[in-house]
Amino acid sequence: MENTSVASKGYFGEFGGSFVPEELQTVLDELEEQFLKYKDDPDFITEYKYYLKEYIGRENPLTFAQNLTKKVNGAKIYLKREDLNHTGAHKINNALGQILLAKRMGAKRIIAETGAGQHGVATATACAMFGMECVIYMGKLDTERQALNVFRMELLGAKVVPVSKGQGRLKDAVDEALGDLVQNYTNTFYLLGSAVGPHPYPTMVKHFQSIISEESKRQIIEKEGKLPTAIIACAGGGSNAIGAFAHYIDEKNVRLIGVEPAEAPTLTEGVPAVIHGFKCITLLDENGEPKPTYSIAAGLDYPGIGPEHSFLKTSGRADYVTITGQEALEAFQLLSKTEGIIPALESSHAVAYAIKLAKELSKDDLLIVNLSGRGDKDVEQVFDMINK
Repeated sequence: MENTSVASKGYFGEFGGSFVPEELQTVLDELEEQFLKYKDDPDFITEYKYYLKEYIGRENPLTFAQNLTKKVNGAKIYLKREDLNHTGAHKINNALGQILLAKRMGAKRIIAETGAGQHGVATATACAMFGMECVIYMGKLDTERQALNVFRMELLGAKVVPVSKGQGRLKDAVDEALGDLVQNYTNTFYLLGSAVGPHPYPTMVKHFQSIISEESKRQIIEKEGKLPTAIIACAGGGSNAIGAFAHYIDEKNVRLIGVEPAEAPTLTEGVPAVIHGFKCITLLDENGEPKPTYSIAAGLDYPGIGPEHSFLKTSGRADYVTITGQEALEAFQLLSKTEGIIPALESSHAVAYAIKLAKELSKDDLLIVNLSGRGDKDVEQVFDMINK
């Protein structure tokens, strides 16, 4: 469903845009119009802030990882605690914002894609809260890896559709969700979970996730009287990372570091291409098709990345590095043992790189790691990996 219509807006450098069928472009144009109308609307903002506080539990802490910092013996490491949000990850920030928009647009049916299941759980939660029909597409392999999250979604009233075509992973779930939207756009709102997809989704997701850096910037100045040396966040599609970066992008002295799985190194080895209706840096196989990817963290298992990340990489504003599954597994256990905080496997990639970097820096340096989610969903998988 690529390349049939090209919109000139929604670009970050050469990346982004909207490469979709004409009928879907009409839907996206309406979505953009409504988003621009409501994002600065005082009533919308008041309602969003109400639910951020009373339902999600924000603002969440910026926790000094005292024991980990001492063990590493380098830069001070702070954790932005998205793991403390209702539903256990950053995904609810965006799901809540989009569901309030869907409500104002008169939508009755919500569809979404999910990898690790956290966006699916967040979407199902928001749909339960606002009484909407909810359909979640999830790769068959991911439904097996994250069976507990599938049960959570069903418990919340969602219909979970396993996608077995292709690799049965996140990319294939997105394909199915976009196909559903083309068929049912007259009554369906696609609540996209990452900073990917055709315009206006990357901009919209960034807007709702930027609450992360809005808070952390204020919190680090309150705690330390200065900005951090670097912000570190895991990057799959890139929603938690763009949220963690957003309010620092113009702060040129703050390093922005996205951490990818070494098994799916999109920004290290990818090339510009169109995937899922937008242009970004993408891992391609020898036939020019999106390359099969695998990460121990289902939420990082995507062959592309958000268009703004592609731009931040090519413009040199942000650095993107890789961490192996084994390194992430070790960081998962180390943070659990030193701080009593069990991180998601996705977040563990960022923790692993922060540990490496902290050792190279002085004790005056400050690192903020976006702890994008908690590891409840991963403990069974980690148990199997450790004990196999």
